[in-house]
Amino acid sequence: MSTTTELLQHGAELFPGEVVTTAHVRHLDLPFQAGKLALITLDNGFDHTKPTTFGPGSLLKLSVALDQVEAEAAEGKIVGAAITGKPFIFAVGADLKGVELLKEHADALAIGKGGHEVFKRIAALPVPTFAFYNGAAMGGGVEVGLHCDYRTVSAGVPAFSLPEVFLGLVPGWGGCTILPNLIGPAKAVKVIIENSMSQNKQLKGKDVFELGIADAIFEPADFLEQSLLWAAKVVKGDVVVEREEIDRGKAWDDAVAWGRLVADGKVHGAAPAAYRALDIIAQVKDADLQAGFDAEDAALADLIMGGELRSGIYAFNLVQRRAKRPFGAPDKSLARPVSKVGIVGAGLMASQLALLFARRLEVPVVLTDIDQERIDKGVGYVHAEIDKLLGKGRIGQDKANRLKGLVTGSLDKAAGFADADFVIEAVFEEMGVKQAVFADLENVVSPTCVLATNTSSLSVTEMASKLKHPERVVGFHFFNPVAILPLLEIVRGEQTDDASLATAFGVSKKLKKTAVLCKDAPAFVVNRILTRFMGEIQNIIDEGTPIATVEKGVEPLGLPMSPIVLLELVGPAIALHVSETLHGAFPERFTVSENLGKVVKAGKRGFYTWVDGKQVLDPEVLELLSFGDTVLTEEQVLTRALDAVAQEIGLMLAEGVVGEAQDIDLCMITGAGWPFHLGGITPYLDREGVSERVNGKKFLAPGVASVPA
Repeated sequence: MSTTTELLQHGAELFPGEVVTTAHVRHLDLPFQAGKLALITLDNGFDHTKPTTFGPGSLLKLSVALDQVEAEAAEGKIVGAAITGKPFIFAVGADLKGVELLKEHADALAIGKGGHEVFKRIAALPVPTFAFYNGAAMGGGVEVGLHCDYRTVSAGVPAFSLPEVFLGLVPGWGGCTILPNLIGPAKAVKVIIENSMSQNKQLKGKDVFELGIADAIFEPADFLEQSLLWAAKVVKGDVVVEREEIDRGKAWDDAVAWGRLVADGKVHGAAPAAYRALDIIAQVKDADLQAGFDAEDAALADLIMGGELRSGIYAFNLVQRRAKRPFGAPDKSLARPVSKVGIVGAGLMASQLALLFARRLEVPVVLTDIDQERIDKGVGYVHAEIDKLLGKGRIGQDKANRLKGLVTGSLDKAAGFADADFVIEAVFEEMGVKQAVFADLENVVSPTCVLATNTSSLSVTEMASKLKHPERVVGFHFFNPVAILPLLEIVRGEQTDDASLATAFGVSKKLKKTAVLCKDAPAFVVNRILTRFMGEIQNIIDEGTPIATVEKGVEPLGLPMSPIVLLELVGPAIALHVSETLHGAFPERFTVSENLGKVVKAGKRGFYTWVDGKQVLDPEVLELLSFGDTVLTEEQVLTRALDAVAQEIGLMLAEGVVGEAQDIDLCMITGAGWPFHLGGITPYLDREGVSERVNGKKFLAPGVASVPA
């Protein structure tokens, strides 16, 4: 029995639930009498909605197929071998469900070695080898093709990537080693580091060809036929693939240095995966592939047994699975159909909502406001955005005309909303204003129309309290920019009934948003956590710690932006308003900063300004502020901020603001952009010992976002 087989059989025993990918071998006569080709098709037996993956059982199947192909090549029965996938899917890499189960470093090392040993057999075949990337290819799916001599790609491939660094791994089955030696280190760093750390940016088929990963590109309609024609020409010598010579001097070192700058900018050294990948890329400058493979094995094993990967997989599962089945949502059969939407307000937020509702629901959307000029401006914004989509080729002229026709405005709420099934308000964040809006609406809408509020912090229950039918009011809180951030906090007031709530969840699904059910508690989830976090940061600054020290102190979190930059993005006035709301509810924990009040009063956007293209502290703002004389170290800053967040999350879970800690993390990832490598926030707090220090226990059970006990 071979070592490879033993490794993989042991892995298969650890992962009995694997959906095994088979490797079917069939033989095709190549055109031009070039000879016979062995074509291996990767297929897990399901359609494209369940993509093909590589677990230990799948690698065993591929190894068995290669036994046959090796023998046929040795006997001269074939002139080439190729790998392709089932319709729409090539292969999307290692099966992460199996990785989650690994408890021992030795087992993690075996998975890395097992993949390498199988894929290396492809490279060692004595006949030309081809990968026909016919559909989505990620991670190990990309890497199995890198071990082939030649690659073709379909122009219709929608997603091609090495996403491992995004999750907390390295491309560990040849990606870090082969790719820079194939396309050069600069392009490889872009794919492995830059794209992966930019929210897992995907390449299209055209990009794969232009980067030089694929040697030829063909249209989807006859992709396999054209790939076989091309392969025949390669086998006969009629096509000779020429690749750029790789610069193994300073350019290689510069590419690795650039990758480190990118990683520093994203995670500030706080997450190891990108740096391990860059170490391997640096090491394989001399093209010693086996040394690179060994380094990949070691890095994979270390990272699989580390917290970052477990948090990354946890976050991935939240976004891919939990988001599709919102915790606590009523039975979807209770949802009423929505054939018309009303929006109260025609400002920027309302206009963004109108565009989203029109595009996703494709039903009439009516905007209303206090005067015709505002309405015209709001409708004009939507129409202009539709024209932009048309100009970019995202929609056709007919679709653009139809969408424009769906979005209208009306000064008369009765005329505009009488037959609406769902009306959402996006007006000034003041309780009296919103109550008055709902009182007006109740007089003109149908008895079953859902009344939704986009409030970010006010009580939905209080907002509905003066209505004859408060049961129809639901919180429907979007995050800005509406088109980009996926989260939708759906808030159940004390009187909200199941039918209204189910309708809200049904609308959310059609809007393609990630809906999380929240209790009607001050500021709900994201704004409450961010306000506590930002409030503690503001307190530390007000007490006397320099802003630069504070910003440096929270860098280990690897947040998408510093708290001070976030303040500018949110807007000091909004931040002040939310802090006042939460101070009213929880005065012992939420403060209202006098300094922040001064910034708002002066009409300033934040603490920074731009001078000669550089961001510097605004001297006019600093003149306004007063500071104490308590100066903390960077470590003390981080400890105080994290302790505050851990305390608040513990209290929120005790209050039942959401069902489970997982919902907190789903909100922070999809609504605030908190990193995958943190798993949102609770796995990080558990890993760093903050949860137990503050609350006496961890938020998550062992193995949920950590190595199983």
